[in-house]
Amino acid sequence: MADPPDIPPPACLTDFADLARAVLPADTWDFVDGGSGAETTLAANRAALDRVAVLPRVLTGVESPRTGATLLGREQAMPVAVAPMAYQKLLHPDGEPALAAAAGAAGVPYVLSTLSSTPIEEVTAATGGPVWFQLYWLRDRGLVADLLDRAIAAGCAALMVTVDVPVLGRRLRDVRNGFALPPHVTAANLPRGRDDLAHAGTPGVSAIAAHTGAVFAPALRWADLEWLRARTPVPLLVKGILDPRDAVRAAQTGVDAVVVSNHGGRQLDGAPATATVLPEVVAALDGRAEVLLDSGVRSGTDVLRALALGASGVLLGRPLLWALAAGGRAGAGTALALLAAELRDALTLGGCADPTEARQLRTLTGG
Repeated sequence: MADPPDIPPPACLTDFADLARAVLPADTWDFVDGGSGAETTLAANRAALDRVAVLPRVLTGVESPRTGATLLGREQAMPVAVAPMAYQKLLHPDGEPALAAAAGAAGVPYVLSTLSSTPIEEVTAATGGPVWFQLYWLRDRGLVADLLDRAIAAGCAALMVTVDVPVLGRRLRDVRNGFALPPHVTAANLPRGRDDLAHAGTPGVSAIAAHTGAVFAPALRWADLEWLRARTPVPLLVKGILDPRDAVRAAQTGVDAVVVSNHGGRQLDGAPATATVLPEVVAALDGRAEVLLDSGVRSGTDVLRALALGASGVLLGRPLLWALAAGGRAGAGTALALLAAELRDALTLGGCADPTEARQLRTLTGG
């Protein structure tokens, strides 16, 4: 990895993108930055958020708003959690423990991916804050049960099951690059040998897609979610919901929260932007489960937009990978501090004393 470039300190989260791109190999940058297909949904996520106008309230007397919010029954420093993202040692040698530690210091949950490049137990030991475990449904149900047991034993405070990856979306940048994991990056939570395919570089083939195709179960069903709910002693979130009917069914199964997500534009290209469907999901659930927004969040203003559209909070993804690449734990900490400052400003300008009041703001959507 190259030395960090001589670029001015970041003033916002998107500034970290240039810093990261300057130090990462081109194929790794594409793996992080890219979406599926023509990247239509990837672009739509950002465009949809940009179209949301929030109507601020005035003369509310707000001088110093609180950013704290309750997620899954626990007070957090912001209505934000770090999204689950695989193989963080691709971005920085310190990988997941560094980003988890930054999240803990910032007072927000860190969601650890099944495809973490560091074992569950090492990550939970690295942070003073809550860790939620993200579960991919694997062909080996015994391994699913083992991952769940390990996560609970390690102190994970919630379980987030991802349901929108029956197969990996066709990510053309990775296909064109013949992208494969370098030898030092492994799926540390899976048995040795399970990720051999992920290291087998072949022109015109995504090794990541080959690996997930061999390991992930393509036919997850509602009965599997019911089985998981019965085995899970901590709050359960379902990530990858877009249709309000699926959100209602998930709530009926007993989940505590749904995450409105299109996997950051990395699964079905042509799926709607998450900000577009969020209000319908919120209305359909009518308080039966919390709703978090994922995909496309880039600023404190975006957090305010999500709250005004009815979300309880958001997941923040790519900007924290950029920050991790640019500066390890310190870079991620800087990014989270910037987000907190932006959120305070957005709440103040919106006339809101806290995130709960932001959920009462009206929004307009236009060109």
